[in-house]
Amino acid sequence: MTPELMEQNARHLDAYRAAHPPKTGNTESGGRTAAFSRLTIPGEVDTTHGRILYLEDVSVSFDGFKAINQLSLDIAPGELRCIIGPNGAGKTTMMDIITGKTRPDAGRVFFGSTIDLLRYKEADIAQMGIGRKFQKPTVFEQLTVFENLELALKTNKAVTQSMLFKLDSTQSDRLAEVLHTIHLSESVSRQAGFLSHGQKQWLEIGMLLMQDPKLLLLDEPVAGMTDEETERTAELFLSLKGKHSLMVVEHDMSFINTISDIVTVLCDGSVLAQGTLAQVQADERVIEVYLGR
Repeated sequence: MTPELMEQNARHLDAYRAAHPPKTGNTESGGRTAAFSRLTIPGEVDTTHGRILYLEDVSVSFDGFKAINQLSLDIAPGELRCIIGPNGAGKTTMMDIITGKTRPDAGRVFFGSTIDLLRYKEADIAQMGIGRKFQKPTVFEQLTVFENLELALKTNKAVTQSMLFKLDSTQSDRLAEVLHTIHLSESVSRQAGFLSHGQKQWLEIGMLLMQDPKLLLLDEPVAGMTDEETERTAELFLSLKGKHSLMVVEHDMSFINTISDIVTVLCDGSVLAQGTLAQVQADERVIEVYLGR
């Protein structure tokens, strides 16, 4: 489905909602509105057409340098996509565009079928369900693992509400689930500053998971990790696959081989090759500009 059609559908949907406001109380759809023979649930990303992220002909230049050059790619719901490429290929800039940090000069970026990300600011995009992790872990080192995850919950952050806040049973269960997922159940009371580098990375991923993101952007997540930590991170990512969509930028080919289904190779701001890791590793263009002989 082209972005033009996506935008057209979004306009039709807005017009439909304006003309047919949702009824209050119990309805056949449980209080949800319906449009074009499918349910439209407020706050949910429409992935009816099989894509959660869609970039088309995206370009951006900095002082005459074209960092992104007519970049087009898409990601399916629940997919784990690996992005590789030489330094300066545009990997970080692409993530900046998706999260609203950088505005492109041209192109379209859609979250699901109807959300045009270029219309929103960084904070709004994060609230929509796109979480981003940078290479260097960012956690509250003076707080415990538990306190870091508790702070990351989607709650009212006003001072009074924060002072009176107490976890309910659902939130407690969710926190325990995330602790298990990120391999930190036994470190729940440990101060974050005393964690290993890999554990801090897991904790930050856990903080993102507490916000229940639909799409996770992860920049070089295993850089600086031990072999054991890298192996456990691969297990973590594979456990998230299907529940969340993941875009992983990484240089560690062994790690990518463990987790990847589809690998996209960026070069000079656009897609150079795409396929399984074996396919892109055998591509002469990829060997020439990135892998070497």
